[in-house]
Amino acid sequence: MSVTELENLDTIVSLAKARGFIYQSSEIYGGLGAVYDYGPLGTELKRNIRDFWWTEMTRRHDNIVGLDAAILMHPKVWEASGHVEGFNDPMIDDKQSNKRYRADMLVEGHIARLRGKGKAEEADELQQLLDTAGSRNGLCEDLHQIIMDHEIRAPESGAFEWTDVRQFNLMFKTQFGATSSGDDGDVVYLRPETAQGIFVNFKNVMDTARQQVPFGIAQVGKAFRNEVVARQFIFRMREFEQMEMQYFVEPGTDEESYDTWLNKRLEWHKALGIRQHKLRIHPHPEDKLAHYAADAADIQYEYPIGWQEVEGIHNRTDFDLSQHHEYSGKKLEYYDQKKQKRYIPYVIETSIGLDRTVMMALCDAYREEEVDGDTRTVLKLNPEIAPTEVGIFPLIKKDKLQDLAHKIEEDLRGDYKVLYDESGSIGKRYRRQDEAGTPFCITVDFDGVESEGEDTVTIRYRDDMTQDRVPVSRLREVISDQTKSWKPE
Repeated sequence: MSVTELENLDTIVSLAKARGFIYQSSEIYGGLGAVYDYGPLGTELKRNIRDFWWTEMTRRHDNIVGLDAAILMHPKVWEASGHVEGFNDPMIDDKQSNKRYRADMLVEGHIARLRGKGKAEEADELQQLLDTAGSRNGLCEDLHQIIMDHEIRAPESGAFEWTDVRQFNLMFKTQFGATSSGDDGDVVYLRPETAQGIFVNFKNVMDTARQQVPFGIAQVGKAFRNEVVARQFIFRMREFEQMEMQYFVEPGTDEESYDTWLNKRLEWHKALGIRQHKLRIHPHPEDKLAHYAADAADIQYEYPIGWQEVEGIHNRTDFDLSQHHEYSGKKLEYYDQKKQKRYIPYVIETSIGLDRTVMMALCDAYREEEVDGDTRTVLKLNPEIAPTEVGIFPLIKKDKLQDLAHKIEEDLRGDYKVLYDESGSIGKRYRRQDEAGTPFCITVDFDGVESEGEDTVTIRYRDDMTQDRVPVSRLREVISDQTKSWKPE
């Protein structure tokens, strides 16, 4: 049997819409750029991945607790965190088309084209200039000089008429209160990350949850970034969801804790069902670290668009708590009674994009297989995160078969997401569920209903299409055993 894996992103975009995973937001009005809605199957898949993460982070650790902070926060939070001053992208406009581009990505695109033409030496020289941008006359000035010196043209129009490069803040602003005047004093921001809600609640959680360092605070929530160049489906969106855990440790123990969490998080991605050869750890070079970080690495997945970050693990030192300590005037120290000393804890951050994880799961599970001269499309998702776990089919529309099928449906519904389907041939029903990633399909036929003794059914396994005859009373046991023993192919 020949097997083809996912080769381009357009394939998964089409499947996501056709099967009800993900839609373009406001599509009937022409859509809203880089904003997406999750359909019936997508909602279930996203929720299952979220629960898989939450269970791992909070249920399996007695020193990690949950939080659900508000999206709107006091504007001084973002001053203390550095987002008001420094959360920017360098932008440049094509005067002819009025399109806006990220200046560094324009240069990266030009480098890729040079390499494609075999001009490796020229590409290397330009890469060196890009890597050192900001060290000569400032980031914006250096990027503009590179674009002008190398005559980098606009991708769409081909024009060479650029504005200056300037910084563009990525935070969405809104006005606070019914009588807001529009002055800066009324401005609040939609949070661009969920981490700050954890930091400003550090003392509240420590006091009320009676936690001692080391301990962690986990949160899942929406964040918003006014990405000017947003693309690649749900990989980079303006409204997205993060799953973050901030782990507070004693200074001096942070390096060991960082290594521990980096390994733990990589193992979680494997447990999710992602194939090992598609994952890698990409440490940040020392000269590329964020100003607050002592160490950082990305867990990357090989998407059809190349190796990209899914999760970041960072040693944020005491930067965040120290900043809020200073700006708020409130003590955010920890007192260690055993050692009788006070200190501001260091933070090990694990930050994963939920939407990127959904996209990773879909990409990694996608297969096209030749079966008896036909092609079947199948999503080989981990049964624990599959949007529908069990399909239930009466072979034909006969009362005896339908009655037992409905009885099985009712019995399993409390523990599994099930789908009853009696329309079309059994082969077409299997194919529909293969595309949806349903790992188990149960068929009720006359051989099982009219035989002597206990009723039996056929259970068909998505990944290899094999079938077993199973007594109805053992269905739960078989599904549970198969789920626990599942491995990615």
